[in-house]
Amino acid sequence: MIKRLSPQALFDILKQIDKDTLQPLAKIQPPQRILLSVLFIGLCLLFVHYAKYTPLFHWLLQIGTGLDDQAFKRWLFQFSRQPYYELYIHAWWGLVHLLGYLIMPALLIRFYLKESLYAHGLQWGSVTQHAPWYLLLTAPILCFVVIVSFGDDFSSHYPFYSKAQRSWLDLLLWELIYVSQFIALEFFFRGFMLNALKPAFGSNAILVMCLPYLMIHFPKLWPEAFGALLFGLFLGILAMRSRSIWGGVGVHVCIALAMDIAALIQTSGLPKSLLP
Repeated sequence: MIKRLSPQALFDILKQIDKDTLQPLAKIQPPQRILLSVLFIGLCLLFVHYAKYTPLFHWLLQIGTGLDDQAFKRWLFQFSRQPYYELYIHAWWGLVHLLGYLIMPALLIRFYLKESLYAHGLQWGSVTQHAPWYLLLTAPILCFVVIVSFGDDFSSHYPFYSKAQRSWLDLLLWELIYVSQFIALEFFFRGFMLNALKPAFGSNAILVMCLPYLMIHFPKLWPEAFGALLFGLFLGILAMRSRSIWGGVGVHVCIALAMDIAALIQTSGLPKSLLP
């Protein structure tokens, strides 16, 4: 296991990925695959970044209610006082991620690339065979989570939903939104992005993927953003080797749940009741 973590072993894996995936440009179909895929990746990233914020959610609500500006402000004031208003905001955030990271790429894959979604990572593949590597990636991060959870910055940042400690229902609904977002994120970066680019880029598709993956972590705490580069690299290699996104989904979900639970324990504690 230790020898397989050496730089030379890593380069050997990347060479094998190139051998298995690289194709001459003249044989790549459709011919505009790389150009349109890159442009579409940028479009999805733009959509998620700008659509996830609350003003667009409010704008759609105003269209739905048909109210003028003053009447809508009064209506929104009353609406924002509802007990689940913050969860509605997070549900909008999760929906935008599902649209931009999963549904939009899935439409391109099916109707332009004319490929199966399973070929873009939705299959189980050989995740079981690579399970020790996923565990090796997860274990030290979980230890780090426990250590940093004692800091004030950590407990004030997680969970993103500030009322998660109010009840088990709140916590469950929030985690469902959070987990669905990770499935969409893994499909976009380790499924669609890698498999759309690998015929021309081979293993370099992993490096291309790592840069936007790092950049979406910039608003987060610096240790998380710093680790995203290597984290994305190893998850990309494992996704290419296992031909599946589900190992990465499992890693993300385990770490996210651990961060939320650790933060709750350090502050107000776990919920005491089933309902608010």
